[in-house]
Amino acid sequence: MDTLPEAVLIQILASIPAVELVLVCRLVCCQWKNLVDGAALWILKCQQEGFTGTEPKEEAENWQTFYFLSKRKRNLIKNPCGEEDLEHWGEVENGGDGWKIEDLPGDFGKEFPSDGVHKYFVTSYEWCRKSQVIDLRAEGYWEELLDTTQPKIVVKDWYAGRSDAGCLYQLHVKLLSEHEDVLAEYQSDTIAIPQDNAADWTELSHTFSNYGPGARFVRFEHGGQDTLFWKGWYGVRVTNSSCVYMCAAAHLSSLSYAEPGTSWFEVHSCTNP
Repeated sequence: MDTLPEAVLIQILASIPAVELVLVCRLVCCQWKNLVDGAALWILKCQQEGFTGTEPKEEAENWQTFYFLSKRKRNLIKNPCGEEDLEHWGEVENGGDGWKIEDLPGDFGKEFPSDGVHKYFVTSYEWCRKSQVIDLRAEGYWEELLDTTQPKIVVKDWYAGRSDAGCLYQLHVKLLSEHEDVLAEYQSDTIAIPQDNAADWTELSHTFSNYGPGARFVRFEHGGQDTLFWKGWYGVRVTNSSCVYMCAAAHLSSLSYAEPGTSWFEVHSCTNP
């Protein structure tokens, strides 16, 4: 191995799981430690796993951190499409006949525009609302990241009406402190979908940025009703809700390590699995 060109050794190391690189390979010798601590290996792993599509290389200051944070980039909303009935959704307001889960496309509806979504939640003839509170620390985002780097928080929701009935829809999202003070808030207008609509699915999105220190929870609430007051489930349909933390590599140099030469993963892996 000592005679291998460095570029070839990086290619070999890039095939090893990231956790083993940091906790095992980094301890083998000085050369391997320097490679694991360097940028080239992590740039390659990011490229291999598709994490560099929109991130200019020259802006990245810590590719190892960027790699591990990109692995954490996931939808923090649980049960976004109703596959588990109303599991994980709290503070449910069941106006009219209450919430119901139906299979796509549903009566007078359309298929969802992307694969993998098979169900939706549907509202009734009085307001139905449901919410979910995301504990950011429990999801593995530590206080220094939340307060110093303040990654963008992107929330999205998809809604549609059925073509034979009008309906109303609303999205309301709050960033909350540890004591549930509101640090930032987004509330959509009450969106009215007329009767005899095309039943198309529409995405609503909002990005929180520069929201200040202290964010510890995200409260996501949405809901609606029909406008004809028909008994049953003729109100707005919602599905594929999401809340994703977007951490750019260019912002990661502000995150401190325990001591010089200590990797990001070693610092955060114990308390943030």
